Order: sequence, then structure tokens, then C-alpha cells
Amino acid sequence: MNGEAVLIVPCEIAVKSVIPAVKALLAKELVEKRGLKQDEVAEILGISQSAVSKYTRKVRGYVIKVNNIEEIEPLIDKMIGVLVSGTSQRGEFLRFFCQTCITIRKTGLMCQFCQKTDPKIKVEECSFCLT
Repeated sequence: MNGEAVLIVPCEIAVKSVIPAVKALLAKELVEKRGLKQDEVAEILGISQSAVSKYTRKVRGYVIKVNNIEEIEPLIDKMIGVLVSGTSQRGEFLRFFCQTCITIRKTGLMCQFCQKTDPKIKVEECSFCLT
């Protein structure tokens, strides 16, 4: 590549860090606060019961810590509302999910993962996710 920068797209980093963290929050919320069984949560989220178990036991989905970001709490609640409503509102769910990801990216939590992926990225000079 003749010394050219590797093109790292923030969504690529989010797939490995943010998305599992959000799914873990959704699974944990559905099991612990909504009282659903793991197999019910698995069906709702379109994942295996084993994945739900790993999310709720904090074995999976905790590469990045997002559970203390206050701004995403209402978005998580809205996503759960859509999921448990029983109506297929995929577009609405996806809008909330993407907004959650954007909100998490604005905290700068993903910067370290971008830099690990491409050490040439100068975190202090990159403000893409922050704006």
C-alpha cells in the first residue's frame, strides 16, 4: 500500500465493540428487568439462547463499557419497547439502534479501538465520531 493509510471505517470498529455492548444491554434488560426467559429474549433478538446467557453473565459484549452512558438509557428503553410490542417495527428499531451507536461514538470510547486497528491514526487529530 506504499505507506498509505488503511481505511478504517468507524462502523467496522462498532461491529466488534459497540454493537455487542448494546445487544448485551438489551439482553440483560429484557431478562433482569422485564423478567423474560433467556429463550424468549433469544427469539426477540434473533440470537441463540447461549448468546443471551453469555451477555447476561458478562462473558460477551463487554469489550467497551457503555452501561454508564446516561444518554443511551432512553434509547435502550425505546428499543426494548419496540421489541416487546409484538409489532414488526424494524425501521423504528434500527433508527434507535443507530442513534445509540452514534451517541456512544460521540463519547470517544471507540477511539482506542480505532487506534489499535490502525496505529497510524492520531486520535488527538481525529474528531469524526465526536461531531
